Order: sequence, then structure tokens, then C-alpha cells
Amino acid sequence: MGLTAGIVGLPNVGKSTLFNAITQAGAEAANYPFCTIDPNVGIVEVPDRRLDKLAEMFQPQRKVPTTFEFTDIAGIVKGASKGEGLGNKFLSHIRQVDAICHVVRCFDDENITHVSGKVDPVSDIETINLELILADLELVDKRIAKVEKLAKQKDKKAMAEFEVLSMLKDAFEKELPARTIEFNEEQLKIVKGYQLLTIKPVLYVANVGEDDLLDSDGNEYVRQVKAYAEKDHAEVVVICAKIEAEIAELDGEEKSSFLKELGIEQSGLDQMIQKAYHLLGLATFFTAGAPEVRAWTFKKGMTAPQCAGIIHSDFEKGFIRAETVSYEDLMACGSMAAAREAGKVRLEGKDYLVQDGDIIHFRFNV
Repeated sequence: MGLTAGIVGLPNVGKSTLFNAITQAGAEAANYPFCTIDPNVGIVEVPDRRLDKLAEMFQPQRKVPTTFEFTDIAGIVKGASKGEGLGNKFLSHIRQVDAICHVVRCFDDENITHVSGKVDPVSDIETINLELILADLELVDKRIAKVEKLAKQKDKKAMAEFEVLSMLKDAFEKELPARTIEFNEEQLKIVKGYQLLTIKPVLYVANVGEDDLLDSDGNEYVRQVKAYAEKDHAEVVVICAKIEAEIAELDGEEKSSFLKELGIEQSGLDQMIQKAYHLLGLATFFTAGAPEVRAWTFKKGMTAPQCAGIIHSDFEKGFIRAETVSYEDLMACGSMAAAREAGKVRLEGKDYLVQDGDIIHFRFNV
């Protein structure tokens, strides 16, 4: 789908360690600010147990998971909107991503420098959020200067835009991000044209020490992050980047054994990937047969022909019908033949909105 989540945070909060663990891409991780100068991009598999179950059922020659893209963006510091640190270069990188994974340090370690001298997760979050707000405010002020005169002349388009800009400016001056404003559909169309940093959905990632992973609720820093996220209508994932880096080096069986030893059902990284995926309104449909069982990413609200086009443009052009069964129905029946007999396999037309977990065979003619 071409969507990506950017990993942001202050220097030395564990961003690059986390990114390395996610992608095994080997981005440099060092104990000093700005070790990540250019954004590193990595493709990760989206963990989905449904794909494994379908592979068990169909016994295909190959199994292909869907993927998701993460961008590791260098650490932001106070004053970035005014060019401090590596300043506007970082902000431009954030502007290119679709969602933000905000990594926050929630551990004490005297051997790892904190850019502001002490561990204070809420202060860290507010530092970055304020820099993003200030950058957006600068953009809005420039736009107001261009639009205001036309709005006063009763130009309808300019008046509508000026109203939106005024709403944004009011929120920014109260240090509130754009995503907290309730826009109507027409206003939202205007807002999307600005590529605002603070309109992007956010997932907070609390990076804890090894001892706090199993009892994160006992970590005061994590509690502070969760309280802040609740006000921001955002979710929190608790991870230990150090442990995740170790897990990332293991293969499937070793990974499962290690997680079991730790008393963890699912790694923090898997949770983070899944939450970032859903944060962007993404979902998965499957194609399944003897040659291949494959997961495909689509945007919620897409029709059957649009999803067919994800596989191949010819599928969309010549779309006839989508032979569809839900994952739950297929598993309950035990086989595709049994699902057909039970009347669970449906023929859907052009207006059908594909659902997460649908197994689809597209009929087309070109």
C-alpha cells in the first residue's frame, strides 16, 4: 500500500536499537546523539497467525506474508523547529511518513546519556510534540498571510480555508496537535493538503529495562506515558529494545522457546508492528491455493475490484466477481469444500467492501 510509520524520539531513547531489532537492518546504534543522520527504511513482515493456519490447511508450495514499512528518523531535540540539532531535515523526514511511532525512554541507566540530563518521559514527549506543533504553526502562519486577504474579499474557497487555518492556529497556540481538532469532511480535505506533522496518528512505544518487561505496570515511567497517551487518544506498546534485539537474532522455534522462557506470549515488536499497521487503517485479505497462500494489505473501506487491483491491475479492469469466505467460517468448516457445502462461500460484486480476514478468489476477464 506504500504506507510507512516513522520511528521518532529524543536521542538515546533506544530508537535505533529498536529499528535494528525490527528489520535486522544494522542501522548504527551508539551512545551519543545524532548517530542516525539519514533516515533508515526497513521492510518488516506483519505477524499474522491466520496465515500460518491457512498454510496448514492448504499445504501450499510457498507462504507469503504481507509487509509493512518503518522509517528510523534521527533524534529530535528541543529547538528542532528553529534548526537546532539537525533541525528541519528531521522534520521533513517526519513529514514524509503516514504515522508516528514515538519511542520514549522508561528506564534508568547511568551508562546511557540522556540528552536533557534526566529521565522524564512526559517531558520528553512534550518536547517532541511541541517541536512538531511549532513547525506546523509556522506553516499555518505563512498560509494565513496568503489567504486572509482573499477571505476578506468574500472569496468562498479562501473563506473556507481561512476558517480551517484559524482553527489550527488556535489549537497550536494552546500547544494542541492538529489531530485533536474535530474537522468535518470538507475541512479535512483542506487539512490533508498541508501535510501537517501533528495530524498524523501516533503510537507511543515505552522502552523499559529488562527487569520491568513482565511487570510494566509497576514502572512509574510507563504509568506516566499511559496517562499522557490516554489524553492524546493514543495507544501504548511496552517493549524492551535490548531484549527485542536478542529475539530478532533467533529463528522461529528458538524465538518461541525464548518468549516462553520470558513468560511472554507475543514479542513487543510484533505488537508494535500490528498496532502501527492498524493505526493506519490497514487490514489483510488472503488468497489461498496449492501453489501459494498469501496475505495482502489493503486499506479498510476498499471495494473488491480495488483489492483485486492490488494483486494485478488486470484483475481490477476485468473484475467479474469475488468468491469470498471469512477466515472464521473457513476454520470452523475445516476446508474450502466444507465451507461451500455449508453455504459460507459467497459471490460478491463490485460494491462489496472487503473485510479483514477475507479469503478471496477473484474472477476476472480481460
